[in-house]
Amino acid sequence: MNSSAEAGRKGSDVRSDCWIKIQQADSGGIQLRTNSKVKIMYGKSIEELVTAGLKFFNIAHAIIDIEDSGALPFTIMARVETAVKRLNLDGDKEWLPDFRDFNKYATFRDRFRRSRLYLPGNEPKFMINAGIHKPDGIILDLEDSVVTSEKDAAQLLVRNALRQVNFYGVERMVRINQFPRGLEDLKFIVPNNVHVILIPKSESAEQVRQVDNEVKQILAKYNLNNEIYYMPIIESALGVIKAYEIATAVPNVVALTIGLEDYTADLGTQRTLDGRESFWARSQIVNAARAAGVQPIDTVYSDVTDMEGLRHSVLEAKSLGFEGKGCIHPRQIQVIHEAFAPTPEEIEKAKNIVLAFEEAEAKGLGVVSLGSKMIDPPVVKRAQQSIKLALETGNLNSDWRKGGEQHG
Repeated sequence: MNSSAEAGRKGSDVRSDCWIKIQQADSGGIQLRTNSKVKIMYGKSIEELVTAGLKFFNIAHAIIDIEDSGALPFTIMARVETAVKRLNLDGDKEWLPDFRDFNKYATFRDRFRRSRLYLPGNEPKFMINAGIHKPDGIILDLEDSVVTSEKDAAQLLVRNALRQVNFYGVERMVRINQFPRGLEDLKFIVPNNVHVILIPKSESAEQVRQVDNEVKQILAKYNLNNEIYYMPIIESALGVIKAYEIATAVPNVVALTIGLEDYTADLGTQRTLDGRESFWARSQIVNAARAAGVQPIDTVYSDVTDMEGLRHSVLEAKSLGFEGKGCIHPRQIQVIHEAFAPTPEEIEKAKNIVLAFEEAEAKGLGVVSLGSKMIDPPVVKRAQQSIKLALETGNLNSDWRKGGEQHG
């Protein structure tokens, strides 16, 4: 026996995952020892898949132990490939599962990003049904939610999920690691239709440009022309000071967000419910984002049981100028969407502004006014966004221009 490596997770509390151990051998071919909760129905398929993977990596002799807890093929092969790589037997080859057609949709710059749901990058059980909860975006996280010893495994699992998991049209985001590992993460996600890359601990425009340069090289290598956007995360005192530089580093920055756990730690203080210690920083993020023409996105609300506290937090964020908020549990999504929805008063004001703009445009006027007040282009754009959001949330009828009772 030469050496062995393992990957994945096993145990009574594990679901939608598996554990693979590969022991190299000098002879005897491939010997599989499989224990699966679904062995009667899928045991043969699992063994055929693992055998095909080993053949792909030119492994002819090995003893393979498999502990399966209902893992899907994209997870099984990510675990197999991780073990193979840990044995240095991959030969720089990648086992790429089929890229499903339902994962080939695009995103666009100005879409709503009210909610973004964080999913640990090494936990397939959270990925499989995430899209059905309809957040505006899902974040496959390679950074803080993944322990250092499993970073390599998460890269492969996230890559496979981007190719095979149906996220039902939500925006596909990945939070990469801090440099230099974060730059290495890019080769696993850029070719697989990631929409937005979250850049943690952003403290300079140069960091964003480094990511952008690497992304462009990878896109060119694979002859891809899809747009990939960036959301830098500000998590330090220096990052807050340089927020505008970061937001304007490259054209494909679409949003700026803040991480308060690391920020308050950097200040040497504790994060509190009333948020006095972070008010200035959050205001700076909103100001920098608005000055740069990108979306300001608030931090997560960490108490997943306190829906009223979450609602209050979202309303406060909205009052500061934020357009979205992170979430760490699906139950937070609806509350976030409802709280960010425009009020009847905001809808009425937006309607009047948009109608005044459309009337001025129809008359060929270069100046838009509402009563005695002049309306600047940013105000019109904001009103148009409010109308769009009201329509999407059902708070406004599609025929609202015809008058009558419009509010849902």
